[in-house]
Amino acid sequence: MSSPSSAVPTAAASVPSPATAVASAPAVSARVGSARSASSGPTVAELLDFVRRTAEDTALIASLPLDPEGRTWVRLDGPGGSEAWLIGWPPGTGTGWHDHADSVGAFTTASGTLKEHSLAVRLPTDGWKTLELNEGVDRSRELAAGQGRAFGQNHVHEVLNESDGVHAVSVHAYYPPLPRIRRFSRTGAVLRLEQTESPEDWQ
Repeated sequence: MSSPSSAVPTAAASVPSPATAVASAPAVSARVGSARSASSGPTVAELLDFVRRTAEDTALIASLPLDPEGRTWVRLDGPGGSEAWLIGWPPGTGTGWHDHADSVGAFTTASGTLKEHSLAVRLPTDGWKTLELNEGVDRSRELAAGQGRAFGQNHVHEVLNESDGVHAVSVHAYYPPLPRIRRFSRTGAVLRLEQTESPEDWQ
């Protein structure tokens, strides 16, 4: 989730794979540069630029209804056919561990502070329920207002508002529009696939 103010990595970095898996998971390089998708959608750099610019729209950010109990969200028009969201985070809320399948994405904190925990691995696509992770795969970063990050396909992370009393608001964009989200639970080094959601589950 790495240094608090990091944005898009500028070079490919090899990362370790899970130690034990029902289906083996190969090592992968981080590819979040400016390469354009085969369908000529927006690059991750363009998605990051979009969420950063949108996060600076104070009127838009202020228009999001905030709920003290749970997260709130509004769908936005993303660039080049991407899916975009404005999300409000009450203190103490989070996403849980998940990935975004074959979509690349970016998000920026517009107000408050968010913490991202991520795994520097590429998980098997299908055919597994439980993985045992190697040591050293965990990454963490804190993203204050104006700070963002981009990520490639199959990025596994959780995002949290760890504040005791301050809402956070963030802007997110994904391309292609999310075909599914896999949700995981984690106990120590063991990651378990709990469910797979389709767009009907969150729109």
